[in-house]
Amino acid sequence: MVELDNGLSLEVFKQIVREGRPVRLAGTARERIADCRAFVEELVERGEPVYGLNTGFGKLSSLRVESRDLKLLQRNLLLSHAIGVGEPFPAEVVRGMLLLRAQSLAMGYSGVRELVVDYLLEFLNQGITPVVPSQGSVGASGDLAPLAHMCLPLLGEGEVVYQGQTRPAGEVLRGVGLDLLELEAKEGLALINGTQAMTALLALLLLDSDVLLKTADIAVAMSVEALKGSHRPFDQAVTHLRPHPGMAATSANVRRLLQDSEIMHSHIDCDKVQDAYSLRAAPQVHGASRDAIAHVREVVLREMQSVTDNPLIFPDEKRTISAGNFHGQPLALTADYAGIALAELASISERRIEQMLNPALSGLPAFLAVGSGLNSGLMISQYTAAALVSENKVLSHPASVDSIPTSANQEDHVSMGTIGCRKARFIFENTLWVLAIELASAAQALDFHAPLRPGRGVEAVWRRIRQEVPHLDRDRYLKPELQRICELIRSGELVTVAEQAVGALH
Repeated sequence: MVELDNGLSLEVFKQIVREGRPVRLAGTARERIADCRAFVEELVERGEPVYGLNTGFGKLSSLRVESRDLKLLQRNLLLSHAIGVGEPFPAEVVRGMLLLRAQSLAMGYSGVRELVVDYLLEFLNQGITPVVPSQGSVGASGDLAPLAHMCLPLLGEGEVVYQGQTRPAGEVLRGVGLDLLELEAKEGLALINGTQAMTALLALLLLDSDVLLKTADIAVAMSVEALKGSHRPFDQAVTHLRPHPGMAATSANVRRLLQDSEIMHSHIDCDKVQDAYSLRAAPQVHGASRDAIAHVREVVLREMQSVTDNPLIFPDEKRTISAGNFHGQPLALTADYAGIALAELASISERRIEQMLNPALSGLPAFLAVGSGLNSGLMISQYTAAALVSENKVLSHPASVDSIPTSANQEDHVSMGTIGCRKARFIFENTLWVLAIELASAAQALDFHAPLRPGRGVEAVWRRIRQEVPHLDRDRYLKPELQRICELIRSGELVTVAEQAVGALH
């Protein structure tokens, strides 16, 4: 059982969101929440105007709401703001949103009751997943529409997925013995003012990108062996003179994967002076993407420890502050950065695919086909990789440079961060496929070098791929085979196989 207090790590986030580890509020968090709620109730008694407590929202913030209507005000807020569209977010994204919203409220500056946070955690623990449309957030004033959809089921409104079925929320809550939640003053606003859709999307992307970055380095090592490329560009002396940490990590990974290569010794006296950039400069390109993702990680971890509500309640100081912690700009910029970084992994990978499939560049059979002409081999896989890389270029246009005023120009600058995070996930999926095509190409190319053995790590991955995908000796339906390689990447199995052979990769 995880106790939610004043901070989350990515590892704990993964355990709760993906692995279903149960979670509850820590005692210290309960004390903070109770203290803050007591001050909110003081404010309600005084009747002083406080945004979102006894006023309208956005452009309507100058309008006072009578005390008798404060509960209805919060209910109306969720109902009116739940107007997102598009395909629902995957369950893990919504679970991440539930956890991160609970974490922000647990910091004790939002003014909700403990009961509200307990309900969010109860949804996580019982596997009740609200149906949350993925489109409709402009990334400021919080992820208003997605979070409203996420929280409506607390009131028995909207839909949830429970035990594999989409059902009305009220029906599911009654079935599991949960009363419908009645919101008190400030609580509706506290539930939807935040960056939790953006943060959940990026946190999940970071978990998956760690595997993707290592897989990209494995693909480089396999392509180097397939093309009988030089090992020298990965020498530690090179990285010593340009000490970017990502570059050093990629070089170290490739060196390790290439250990004990017989293929290298077979062409040690060849007349080639230098390899193409897609091989020789892989540490510089992959390394830059690694450093970009490391920056994204720093931002996301800070956001996971943040209070993104408005207004902020400071019970010890007996004051409230209306500010802009809900604004998604820190995440918007990093989401665009993450997308660009992942897109570049695909871009350079596609160039290595071309190096292997083009007989003028590889010295191997055209398109790695046996009996070229009758068989087309992997010809069209490069078309697909090229299409995905081109699509990534369109998706890499930054969302964060756009802004459209909302709420009658009261909210006159927005981040579009949620759009940036969603785009980054699309780019990730495209890049995954491109790397799968590179690995399939490299495995086929390595077959032509037998009986020479590649480096130890490369050989382990090559043999694992061959357990799923046989040598292409004649044209056949390749999509299911590429799908299997995708799943080997996504699950982290190829990384595990490589690390079993050569030790941990960076």
